[in-house]
Amino acid sequence: MNDLKPILAIETSDVLCGCALYFSEEHFYSTSLVLKNSHSSKLFSLIEYILKESRIDPQELDSVAVSEGPGSFTGLRIGMSAAKGIAVGAGLPIVPVPTFEAFAFQLSQFLNDGTNFIIANRVNKNEVYYARFQVDSNNYIFVEQLTILNNTDFIRKSTNIKTFGNAASILGEPVSERKTPSAPAPEFVASWARNFGMNRKTSNYDYLEPNYLKNFHIKEKKQ
Repeated sequence: MNDLKPILAIETSDVLCGCALYFSEEHFYSTSLVLKNSHSSKLFSLIEYILKESRIDPQELDSVAVSEGPGSFTGLRIGMSAAKGIAVGAGLPIVPVPTFEAFAFQLSQFLNDGTNFIIANRVNKNEVYYARFQVDSNNYIFVEQLTILNNTDFIRKSTNIKTFGNAASILGEPVSERKTPSAPAPEFVASWARNFGMNRKTSNYDYLEPNYLKNFHIKEKKQ
């Protein structure tokens, strides 16, 4: 019998807004929706729903795993704030989960061993978040570390390599937000935390921030 406490996972790094209650690979609850600008209004409803359906109180959780980025500036802040609120209220640690690694771990469960693939999401109209991986026995290894590329360099590096994420549209590939995910499913955020992230647990919430990989500057509108 598996006596591990469940992990509550939150994913808000892109258009997908979701959460999962994860006991194991064979036993988890997951719910999500794909709706732009919905995170602030829908996330807590999804969390409340999944805790109610599973009959789990927050105090019974092992930890809260949250996708830390890179990704949407607003989405990541909403997810991190939600994780902190739940963790503080229930006295739980948080596991910050690297978004691209959780996504790579998810993809490695379905791609053939040895496959090279790229994850790339838009930063803005001129740049992309980029990392290249290889499948290794249902796991992943980095071929190129996570970085930011301009569109020209991204196109050059992505020729004839499987590419996942919303930046695939730059390559002329049709991208459907529902059919082509650009972020990990919430259960894989939890699975990454359980398999690789237990040493990242922290209760030092004050210094826990999303990984934007880029400094964003807020521009004021001229009157």
